[in-house]
Amino acid sequence: MGLDDRKLAVLRAIVEDYVATQEPVGSKALVERHQLGVSPATVRNDMAVLEEEGYIRQPHTSAGRVPTDRGYRLFVDRLSRVKPLSPAERRAIERFLVGAVDLDDVVHRTVRLLAQLTRQVAVVQYPSLARSKVRHLELVPISTTRLMVVMIADTGRVEQRLVELPAPVPADDVTDLRRLVNEKLVGSQLSETPPLVQALVEESAPHLRPAMTTLSTVLLETLVERHEERLALAGQANLTRGGLLDFQGSLRPILEALEEEVVLLKLIGETEPSTTRVLIGDENEFDNLRAASVVSTGYGPGSTIVGGLGVLGPTRMDYPGNIAMVRAVARYVGELLAQN
Repeated sequence: MGLDDRKLAVLRAIVEDYVATQEPVGSKALVERHQLGVSPATVRNDMAVLEEEGYIRQPHTSAGRVPTDRGYRLFVDRLSRVKPLSPAERRAIERFLVGAVDLDDVVHRTVRLLAQLTRQVAVVQYPSLARSKVRHLELVPISTTRLMVVMIADTGRVEQRLVELPAPVPADDVTDLRRLVNEKLVGSQLSETPPLVQALVEESAPHLRPAMTTLSTVLLETLVERHEERLALAGQANLTRGGLLDFQGSLRPILEALEEEVVLLKLIGETEPSTTRVLIGDENEFDNLRAASVVSTGYGPGSTIVGGLGVLGPTRMDYPGNIAMVRAVARYVGELLAQN
């Protein structure tokens, strides 16, 4: 059964009041607080239809109504506008992020900022190597038989490995190796480097080939095989701010889920470019998060998505505000990465 505009307005008012007050909402309060233009009796009839359709429920006898997961979903899907950020909020984001000195600092500032602005748990994925390009490769001689390989990605992420060479290599040969690997690999997507690395060995001068063969093994391990995904988390204490109805009375399942990086990556690391994903309650595939909602989006320089970020909290959250904050922070982080 489709809902007319008046019933949608009643549902929107119930969601907004319940998010703000943490108290079940009655028809009298709705009429007093919102310009619905109808009598309390009409509102009660609309609420009865909403309850019958599964959009709201009565937590206990003689109480008002609270939204269900289905009600929140309809509310989010019918959002006519996302809550605009105030000039002060925009300045806070810019000021907080602009002072970052490196990628670690960017990620940690971002996750703290998101938690403070939304008052939810914030999660930020470090830029994924699988989605990055090679910006520069440095070979640093440690001794005549040992090199440090430093790979800098276009997202600012840095990986380093030690290479044990099969025989001593003169400094001039190290210079040649450095030039060759940079000419071949800089600008390439990390996922596309294996054939290029193999070609390096085949195209090397005979006297460089033993060292290049050993170096290529480490390059493949650095560029392709070891894509550990890292996350930053902040704001877990915000979970305790809610009322008894949040999280069905127990935080333990949520806290256990937050300890699993695989779960968090699944929640925020698979967001499509230019989209904001909202998972509400039972829409979460993980049992421990069935009492929570997640708002997430991808971020990266320009149109390239290199990681995900988002917030997690009770289903009773400020969806318009949180969607706006997540989008805005993602945009600023992407601009930072593009500048650097």
